[in-house]
Amino acid sequence: MDTRNEITKPSNLLDEKGNLIQKGWAKKMILNRNIENVKAGKLRIKDWDCYEVINEDFCLVLIIADIGYFGMGTISFKDFKNKTKKNAQVNKLFSKGSLNMPPTSNSGDLIFSKNQMTISFEIKENKRILTFNYPEFDNGKGINGKITLYQDPAMDTIVNVVPFKNKKHFVFAQKIIGMPANGSFSIGDEKYEVSEKNSSHGVIDWSRGVFPYKTTWYWGSAFGKINGDTLGFNIDYGFGDETVASKNMLFFNNKGHKIEHVTFHIDKKDVMKPWKFTSSDGRFEMVLDPIFDSRENLNLVILKNVGFQVFGYFTGDVILDNGEKIHVDRMFGFAERFFHRW
Repeated sequence: MDTRNEITKPSNLLDEKGNLIQKGWAKKMILNRNIENVKAGKLRIKDWDCYEVINEDFCLVLIIADIGYFGMGTISFKDFKNKTKKNAQVNKLFSKGSLNMPPTSNSGDLIFSKNQMTISFEIKENKRILTFNYPEFDNGKGINGKITLYQDPAMDTIVNVVPFKNKKHFVFAQKIIGMPANGSFSIGDEKYEVSEKNSSHGVIDWSRGVFPYKTTWYWGSAFGKINGDTLGFNIDYGFGDETVASKNMLFFNNKGHKIEHVTFHIDKKDVMKPWKFTSSDGRFEMVLDPIFDSRENLNLVILKNVGFQVFGYFTGDVILDNGEKIHVDRMFGFAERFFHRW
């Protein structure tokens, strides 16, 4: 069991000088991001709420973000059966924190509205309610829907507070894996059902930070059932001082099992070849067979977002804190690598 630098006591994130009060990881959101103590220019502050609703047929991504240079609302739909991707993004230039991103993931509603795009994230009674509408989506077909994610108050998550070389830079993030998803959405005349019947679940990447100009990250996640038990995982590395704490955790029946560093082995010339994952403690040994490749290639000289996210099936073995080994046979999920200049 990896308990090094586990955060167990509630506190603010930053002291009056803008330094981190605590560094490491936690299973719950017990810190408050007191942005008034951030000692950095507004263009360095990067905040986002990214929801992914996933099953074996499709992935719906909803993002509200404020990265200083601009705020944005993003709706993306990836259709694994038809091998297609539809994406829409609306920007608010030089937002510089004006989107008022909530300081904790436990409460606080968030709305993005501009140019007919509306995205709303509401937290109410252990539910995360995602509502969205954009008539211009997919060349005017339009998209609209409402999806509810249930977050069991007893479920563990992975929260990280990770510093960078610059003491005023940090990332404060939470990943919540495997929230049951129910609802529906429509693209034009096509309606898509989201329910536990088709194994739909939700993932959130909730991040608040002061980032350096150049950042690279790796992230992966999957969730499913094995012999009636639920198993999910978050694997994550690439930025910040990871000697403080890794960002990796297994979730077995909603209980977190902390694991050490996981390395992604990728053939960058052909990302559709199998990805291999190995961990420093031997507790996460996995292969991902991709079925779908989603790429980004934004280069605006000053700003750049280049990378790829693949979806497919994980096969391998994980080991829980008590030493129990669990074999994973074709669990659906994703993994990604992105480089940002921002």
